Formats: sequence, C-alpha cells, structure tokens
Amino acid sequence: MVEASNFTALHFTPKLSFLIDFKFWPVSVNVGVVFSFDSVIGRAAKAAMEAAISDINETPTILNGTRLNLTMADANCNAFLGSIAAYKVIEEEAVAIIGPQSSSIAHMISSIANALQVPLVSYAATDPSLSAKQFPFFVRSVASDSNQMNVMASLVDFHGWKEVIAIYVDDTYGRNGVSALTDELDKRMVKSIYKLRLPVNFTRSDVVALLKESKLLGPRVYIVHVNPDPQLRFFAASKELQMMTNDYVWFATDWLSTTIDSFGPMNRTALRLLQGVVGLRQHIPESNRKKNFTARWRKMQRKGLVTSELNAYGLYAYDTVWTVAHSIDRYINDGNNFTFTPSDKLYVTKGSELHLEKLKVFDGGAILLEHIMNTSFSGLTGQVRFSSDRNIVASGYEVINIDNMSVHTVGYWSDNFSFSVSPPETLRGTKKSHSEVDHKLGSVTWPGGKTEIPRGWVIADEERPVRVGVPHRASFVDFVTELNGTHKIVGYCIDMFTEALKLIPYNVPYKFELFGDGRSNPNYSHLVKMIADNVFDAAVGDIAIVKDRTEMADFSQPYITTGLVIVAPIRNTKSSAWVFLKPFTADMWCMIAGSFFIIAVVIWIFEHRVNDAFRGPPRRQLVTMFMFSFSTLFKKNQEVTVSTHGRLVMVVWLFLLMVIISSYTANLTSILTVQQLSSPITGIESLIANRWPIGYQVGSFAYGYLSETLNVHKSRLVKLHSPEEYETALRLGPDNGGVAAIVDELPYVELFLSKRSDFGLLAFRKDSALAIDMSTAILKLSETGKLQEIHARWFCKMGCPGERRAKSEPNQLHLVSFRGLYLLCGTITLAALLIFILRMIRQYVRYRRRQMKLFPPPSSDQTTTRCSQVIFNFFDFVDEKEEAIKKMFMQCEVNPVSETPTSSTT
Repeated sequence: MVEASNFTALHFTPKLSFLIDFKFWPVSVNVGVVFSFDSVIGRAAKAAMEAAISDINETPTILNGTRLNLTMADANCNAFLGSIAAYKVIEEEAVAIIGPQSSSIAHMISSIANALQVPLVSYAATDPSLSAKQFPFFVRSVASDSNQMNVMASLVDFHGWKEVIAIYVDDTYGRNGVSALTDELDKRMVKSIYKLRLPVNFTRSDVVALLKESKLLGPRVYIVHVNPDPQLRFFAASKELQMMTNDYVWFATDWLSTTIDSFGPMNRTALRLLQGVVGLRQHIPESNRKKNFTARWRKMQRKGLVTSELNAYGLYAYDTVWTVAHSIDRYINDGNNFTFTPSDKLYVTKGSELHLEKLKVFDGGAILLEHIMNTSFSGLTGQVRFSSDRNIVASGYEVINIDNMSVHTVGYWSDNFSFSVSPPETLRGTKKSHSEVDHKLGSVTWPGGKTEIPRGWVIADEERPVRVGVPHRASFVDFVTELNGTHKIVGYCIDMFTEALKLIPYNVPYKFELFGDGRSNPNYSHLVKMIADNVFDAAVGDIAIVKDRTEMADFSQPYITTGLVIVAPIRNTKSSAWVFLKPFTADMWCMIAGSFFIIAVVIWIFEHRVNDAFRGPPRRQLVTMFMFSFSTLFKKNQEVTVSTHGRLVMVVWLFLLMVIISSYTANLTSILTVQQLSSPITGIESLIANRWPIGYQVGSFAYGYLSETLNVHKSRLVKLHSPEEYETALRLGPDNGGVAAIVDELPYVELFLSKRSDFGLLAFRKDSALAIDMSTAILKLSETGKLQEIHARWFCKMGCPGERRAKSEPNQLHLVSFRGLYLLCGTITLAALLIFILRMIRQYVRYRRRQMKLFPPPSSDQTTTRCSQVIFNFFDFVDEKEEAIKKMFMQCEVNPVSETPTSSTT
C-alpha cells in the first residue's frame, strides 16, 4: 500500500506570472523481501536489512520523509513456497523485491517480476544464467558465479593442473555454476573435468558414495560447489575416507567462506576438518563504514538482537536495501508516481480461489529499474555500481587457506591484476601493465600439512590398477608372450616397461590383460581403439606409431627403431681372381705407383755422388734405383743410403709405406673372410615393378600401406603368420609358390634375421600424464645403456643383425684417406731436393770462381760463354763423385797448374 500527501510551492515572477512546482511524495513505500529466514545467509541478511531500513528512515537526506517499509516473506528454501511468498509481497503493492538468496527460487520469481514489471534485486542469487535477457527485471547486487569460476579456473591453471573433479549440487545454482567453470577451464586448456552431482538435500551417505566413486578417477584436484553447510558434512566424509591427505587438493567456492564466517567462537573447532583446504571469499575493501558497522553488529549480538555472525552476504544485503532506497528517491524526484494497473490476463481468473486478480502491474517498473541500474554510491562493500548486464561491478575475491584451525588470506584476485598478495585497491595500473610474472600468491599449506604443490593426480591405486593391454601374439613372441601354464607375461616389451616404471617417482599399480587368442596375431589398431574406448588404460607391446593410431591414443617415446623394410633371399658371390686389387681404388693404385717412381729418382739423385752402388753404366743405375725403390716394400735393400738427404727422405717414405701396407692387409683380409651377398631386389620400386608375390605379416599395417598407398594389387600380397613361414616362402621363391620378398616392420625383421644368417611402443589414453613420465623414463634407460642391454638380451642371441650387416660391407680405401701422409712425405722430399740443388749450385759457383782466379783466360779468348755450355759444365760437375770434387779444391789451392776436371767412369 502506498499512502500519499500533497506538497505545493508557488513561485511569483516580476511579470506577475507564476510557476507551480508540484511533487507527489507518498507517506510510505513498500518493498518486498523474499528469502529463507533460517539459513546461513538468511540469518545474517535479515538483521542487516533491518539495520539498513532503520538507517534509511532515520536519514533526512533521502526520501524526504517518506517511510520505506520492508515486507518480508519466508521462502523456506523452496521454489514453490518462494513463489507464494513473492505473490504475497506483490499483493502489498511492493514497488521492488529484494532477494531471494537461492538461484532456483530466483528463476521462479524472476518470471513473476517480468510479468508484473517489478524490479527484482538479489544480494545472493549467483547463478550466471540469471543475467540472461530472459530476465530483464533481475538485477544482481552481488558478484555472479561466472566471476568466481574464472578465479577458480585461474587457480587451477596457476598451479599447472590439467585434470579436475567438480562436485556440485544438482540444481540451477550448481549446474550453471559448474557450466561456467567448464567454460573457463576450457579457455586454459585443461584437459579433463569430471562432474559429479549431489542431491539438493544430500545426506552424509550421499557424500560418501560420491567420494568413493571419485576415487576411481585419476584426478585428485577437487572443486566443491555446494550450498553453505554449517555441519561441513562434505569434508567430514572426506576425512573419514582418508581423502584429506597430501595426495589430494581441495578447492571450495565462496560457500565455504560464508559458512566459516558465520561460525561463532564455539564452532571454530570444526575448522580441523578443513586442514589444507583453499577457498574463495568475496573481497570487501576495508573502510570506516565497514568498521563502524562491524562494531555495531557486535553490540547487537551482545544485546541479543542478532544470533548470527556477520558474513559478506549480510553486507551485500545491507547495501542492496540502500540501492533500492536511492533508486526510489530519484524516481520520486523525477516526478513519477507509484501506480498499478490490473492485468487483463490475470483478470480472467476472477472468481477463482486463487484471487490472482489482486496482482497488478507496476506502471513505473521500467523507470525504477533504470534508476537502479544507474545507482552509484559508497556502501559497506565499497563502491556500488552496476554493469550493462545488470550485475554489480565486483571488487574481486580473496584466496583463503585453512591451516591449524585458522583462516589465512594467501592472496587476492581482481579483473585488473589477476593474482596478487596485496589487496587490489592498493595496486596501481592496469592488467596490461602486469605480466604473468607479477601474478603470485602467498605460501599455501595443502592437505597433509605440506607446502609443496601436490601432483594433483594418480594413475591408479591398489583398488583399481592400471589395465594394461598386452597383445597375445602367435609369432615373434620375443616381443611379448605368455609363458605356457603360468599366466606370466614376458618379453622384450615387458622388460622395458618394468624397467621404465622403476624410474617413475611414484607408484603405479598395474595388471596385464591379454588381447587376442594366441593362435593368430591380433589387430593392433583394434588394441589402440580399446584404449580410446576405456577398455584398457594403456597398452604395452610392439605397437607401431601410425597416423590413425595417434588420433586415438597418446604414445610414449619410441624405444625401438621402426619403419617398413624389405627382407629378400640373397646369394653368395664367388671371389674374383683380381680380388687383391679391391682394397684400394684405382686412383690410390696410381698414386702408389707414382710414389715408387718418384722415390727411386730422388734417392738416386741424393746417392749418385756419394754412393758407389748408385754409379756405373746407365742400365745398371736404372736397375739399381728401381730395385731399391720396390724393395722397400719388404725392407730388404742391398744398397744402403749414405747421404743425409737420402736418409731423411727414406724415413718419411718408410713410415708412409708402413701405413699403406697395414691398411691394405687389413682391408684385403676383410674382403677375403667376410661373405659377400647380393639380391636381385634393390628397393621397393624394383619389387613393385617385377610384379612378384610379396609377403606381409598378419596384423601388420604393412598390408594397408602396400595396397592403399603403393597401389600394389591385393592378389600379389601373401599373408604370413610366423618366422617359419617367412623362411619357407623366401626359400621357395616367387616361381615355386613362395614370395620374392617380405615387407614388414623393422623390429620383426631384425628378430627374424637374428636367428637366420642367410637372409638379407607403449600406448596410453589420450592426454594421459603417465605417457609423459614413461617417455622420460625411456630416455633415461637409453642414456644409461639399460635399453641397449634389454635389446641385446632378447634380439642379439646370435649377434645383432646390424653388426653383421656392417661387417658384410667392406669399403675400398680412397686416396683421400692418405692425403695427409702423402702431403707430409712430398713436402719433406721436395725440401730436401731443393736444399741439395742449392748446395750443388753453390759448390759449382765456388769452384768456377777459384778456377778463374788462378787461371785467368787470355784477353783474346774472352768471349761470352754460351748458356748451354754452362749447363753442360754444371751437370758434368754434379756427375763427379763428392771425393773428386774435394780433391780438385785441394789441388787448386796447393798446385796452381792449369788443369781441368777429368770425368771419371760413369
């Protein structure tokens, strides 16, 4: 009911005309309040709203004496009863409705408010979907759950977790809140979110059953989004199930902080159930108004006027009443009246027991809603103003951590600065000016009392070990097989798997499950698909990594080289009569022959003047110098070098010759002792072009590759089941019902060849964290050599095929292999030869000068000596023995008689 009084003011002007300023100020205005009286939020909100209405009616600067009445109705936490309560307050011609605190009830009342155009302002309904255009008269004076789900997703991302479990009550509040959480986690590339629902009125047994179900999942990061619960039933059940240990991470939305803030001093002991829990609390900046109201609240408690502790929703309820009061004040100041019009749609029900005709449409509802949206004032919760989506502009959240029965604030979150250790109102700048490096939180104590960030997931536990699929092969059982009658799985892949698990820093319970009947090789693509279908958690075996399989599962680091190869029959090649020439290439042989010739000439030049063995008739000298050169191969020279230059050159030459002989001997030995093999098939092209039958292993992807990628006709493809069939088909050949070659994966071919000398991976569920750890472990096995040991134990019982192939391919030695030695030998030989020639020229010039000085020629004979004569005389001088030259020098000095050197026998 709206009671009114008239107020008139006359203003005269000098022209004797007058203006009448007429405003209609009602005696009182009714505002409806619908909420659940007996609830955590309701108890604090009721007292806060009563305090607010008292302050408003005692403040002369607002409403100009009009009294604001709150008509309260109890919703009893029920959507139906809440709707009835809304009808009751609307019958009293309420111009606005404050509440409700429940999102489910808010959905119902919003439809009523839309129909009757009564603004609905809620201080506690946080369901994000209420901001939809479906409810244009709904205004939220508290932060939406979309805000705190953004913070919660940021917390998960901040600590690096990629899998979470969200537990929520199955109503609009819970479902839509978790839906907003899912959207935020998707933005941060979180891989998995498991959603587990609780009944609205859940019991302790409901919680226990749900938590036991959650333990079967991998993540250990929980986000709990339920209604405030003074009994903390959820965490009591978690502690009972030993889920408050250091393996777990517990996050709670602001329901937990609301519950804790409502505890009296006697109830604080319940905090022992919350050791290590991290929660959110709506951040309300410190102010004098807030401090004064808190002190006033304590006085009210002492007087017995209030039975509840003050929480954030109580402060928001207080500001909500003031928001409506300011809006009504501006509404009246604009000259608007409070009038109601019966609805034609409701009038047709006149005469029924429902009496819906009493409900009337508020004519000024849209105008009052606009004033509410334009509200801006400083309240207990800070600056109160609304965004375009009809939500209050939030101040942010506090991140709280419960440790040792105390609540600690470890950080703050705001739109502008994300995480920080200081309240957002104390920071300056914008979000762009703060990088991710600036985002930080204080030290958090996690469940179990540790400050180290928990891993946040487990692969399995003893109750549900990892289900590891193992191919039950019929052939190539060295990779993986089941021992007959023992149910024990062994093989190369199993050894590698168990060794890798030893390097993983946590326990991974597992059990092997065979895939296949053991009579034929299973289809590995089907095995990988069973991982995607959640039949297996992982698979261990000789699984090739191909494109189609990578789309279904994640693979670890490969632990054996793979790829398709060809195995074909080979024939022996008989040794050639000229096999002794194979160790060196043709250019190497030419270089060796040239070296012998050069050494023969050089040694003759050095020894001819001083060594009688290198003198005599020309034929004898030719035979001597070449026999000397070639005899150095056997180190048995009849002639001995006398000159210093000759000995120096011989030392270098013999060293070069020793290296050449050793290399020749080694390479020739390799050629004569290693079996030389050949095959008419040189590659996949020649195999396809010859149109011979091609063998493949049953179950291998080689069949699809040959028929679909290489377009080999399927009639040419022969399936083979075992290594014995491989050998039989290759020995028969393509003309006798066999195959020309077999195309198979490298590991199988290596295993096949390791037992025959006459023929030439792990998979995990998509986004599995174990795949990364297993890859790291495999790399460690490779670095330590353990992987090679396992490989040799299973596949190198008769020598590794790779080693045998390397031994069967001796290489010829090229000239480039001896380039350094030849360069050294040539340099020293050339230097010695140059020194020798310079010495000879010096001796000849000296000899000629002394001869000219002792026997000057007659003046009549002084003619220019021809160049050819000088050269002839020089070579004639060089041809003389060293002793004869020395004797000539002595004679020229003692007996000055003209004489010319006489040639000795050459």
